Amino acid sequence: MVFSGYSMSLVEASWMTIQLAFASLLVGLVLAVIFASGEMSRSRLVAWPTTAFVTILRGLPEILVVLFIFFGSGQVLFMITGDYVDISPFVSGVIALSLIFASYAAQTIRGALKAVNNGQREAASALGISKAHSFFRIILPQAVRHALPGLTNQWLVLLKDTALVSLIGVTDLLKQAQLTSAATHEAFTWYATAAAIYLVITLITQRAVKVIDKKFTVQGLSAPQGATA
Repeated sequence: MVFSGYSMSLVEASWMTIQLAFASLLVGLVLAVIFASGEMSRSRLVAWPTTAFVTILRGLPEILVVLFIFFGSGQVLFMITGDYVDISPFVSGVIALSLIFASYAAQTIRGALKAVNNGQREAASALGISKAHSFFRIILPQAVRHALPGLTNQWLVLLKDTALVSLIGVTDLLKQAQLTSAATHEAFTWYATAAAIYLVITLITQRAVKVIDKKFTVQGLSAPQGATA
């Protein structure tokens, strides 16, 4: 019964890790697109501050970003609003991990967009296709193909970085493994179990990425023909 209780705690902690990782991934992708767009902006008032902010994020240790968001954001909001705002550890973790992921993913997305032949945009414009339509139907599918390898590696880093939130009170997979091993004095068993769960999550997501990559490869191959017909 005791072993079963510890196992259920590990399952719940694994679900917490999955929620944290995917929430950070979704928010991080949105931020990465914003950062990439800002850095590629023709306006220096937009490009320079964005580049400086991304550079700072990339230059700071990940654990420092997590601690600053959790402990520092409340103080900053208090200075602005005059009211104390309590931000939960989970939300703080998502914000911190999203910023960390976005600072690296922005470079990948920017490079992927630049890798798409500019002739695709010119052909779409010549055919009277709107910029928004050509971006989502022609440019983006091709850019995704270039960005997926880099984003996949950054996703794996993000998945491992979720362990950092244990320092601000989130009981994730690694934190629960530490607590369980301390209670049972069976460190190898529970750390090995946590490692196996991380591996399973990684393998499943890698399989999903291959499916997405195949889909966008087919779309990317058909898009130029549609643009130049």
